[in-house]
Amino acid sequence: MPTIAPGDKILVSGANGYIAIWVVRRFLEKGYAVRGTVRSVDKGRYLENYFKSYGDKFEVAIVEDITKEGAFDEAVKGVDAIAHTASPFYLNAGSVDELVKPAVNGTVSILRSAQKNGSGVKRVVVTSSTAAILQAGVDKVFTEADWNELAVTEIKEQGDTAPGMTIYRASKTLAEKAAWEFYNTNKANLKWDLSVLNPPFVFGPAIHELKNCESLNTSARQWYDTVVGKNQNESLFKAPGSSYIDVRDAAEAHTLALEKDAAGGERIIISAGPYIWQDWLDAAHSLVPSPIPSHPNLPVGYPGVQPTGKPMRYDASKAERILGLKYRTISEVTQDTLADFEKRGW
Repeated sequence: MPTIAPGDKILVSGANGYIAIWVVRRFLEKGYAVRGTVRSVDKGRYLENYFKSYGDKFEVAIVEDITKEGAFDEAVKGVDAIAHTASPFYLNAGSVDELVKPAVNGTVSILRSAQKNGSGVKRVVVTSSTAAILQAGVDKVFTEADWNELAVTEIKEQGDTAPGMTIYRASKTLAEKAAWEFYNTNKANLKWDLSVLNPPFVFGPAIHELKNCESLNTSARQWYDTVVGKNQNESLFKAPGSSYIDVRDAAEAHTLALEKDAAGGERIIISAGPYIWQDWLDAAHSLVPSPIPSHPNLPVGYPGVQPTGKPMRYDASKAERILGLKYRTISEVTQDTLADFEKRGW
């Protein structure tokens, strides 16, 4: 029996984000109503225009500061489920608190509001990351049983001098731990259950508000710079690589995590599989006709390059078993992303 069904209203936090706007779109396409939170009226205008064909099925709620106590108290009223996607992802944080505080406090804040005012809420899905699972330098296939304790230890030891990626990974680890701690402490008195999704690097076409390619979010910008731009550093191509998921598949996972009864109380890795950067360039050159004819001389990278180690690998069998999630291939992601860049004149 599904936890939610079309016609129900879903709260999506940080709705103007790269993943979140696709989450909103998939819920609307499936027949749900959506209330999306943004930090300002200005940020909400783009969403209202983009989703105007859905009429009153889509509405915007302003939550200026997700870290404030009670920030989501009004937004959770009258919704049937919550998708909490709002959390910063960038690698040039000036301090630990710049990333950790909004990640942790924003997550706990929305759960507290759901406990207090979400009388109709049946489930909350939180967008975490494989950053909360992996351990740098460890060669293994990671599962939902793994936690990135290393990043947390490193920020405690190094403070604000810790590398940006370490701070980001620690923020996702601490935020997810805080979510589970809140849920497990309070679940006897909660009317809803919790599901957490852990995607790796997210790529694919963007539909959120963008002025130019420089304003792409972190993962999509790195993809653009490497596959279309001039980021041809040989060390990048020799690096062990990571794993990926298309943004549209990540969005679909959010809808399924709220619909599938068995997803309740589960931590679920959603990953299409490993890659090295050369895979994306090889895919781009294999597409005929080219989806980006304005760039007839795309970078070729280093064909046949041998990486210096194995990529980050994850066991995504739980997502297949519980969600039935299917993934777009590297070739499909490349085709659609390059076509989107072409349409934008990038």
